[in-house]
Amino acid sequence: MTKEPAEAKRILLRLWEEGSAVDRCAAAHFLADRQDEPRDELLWDLRALEVAQAADPAEVHGFFPSLHLNLADVYRRLGDFAKAREHLAAAEAVIDTLQDDGYGRMIRGGLARVAEKLAES
Repeated sequence: MTKEPAEAKRILLRLWEEGSAVDRCAAAHFLADRQDEPRDELLWDLRALEVAQAADPAEVHGFFPSLHLNLADVYRRLGDFAKAREHLAAAEAVIDTLQDDGYGRMIRGGLARVAEKLAES
């Protein structure tokens, strides 16, 4: 994803259209982060979750904490605190699928930040 934004988006859209379930999940997950509007971000986050839920669990189990984290955050920013809390709880329920490495710590830190922001809401 070090490409120019337009080139990265083109590559991700091609993966979304032509890739395997894992490719499509990852592409939607990254495309969500490239959206300017939270509602558009939400649509891509929901697409990523839908693909992951339909895929072979062994291939995508590590995606779920991050997918739910992103959904919790975007729902929070959109003011839907109930859905944000649902996805925060879903992420926390599967967080143990991640190792205690840089990625796992990043996702755990993100969950803590979203939980803190939700507590303030």
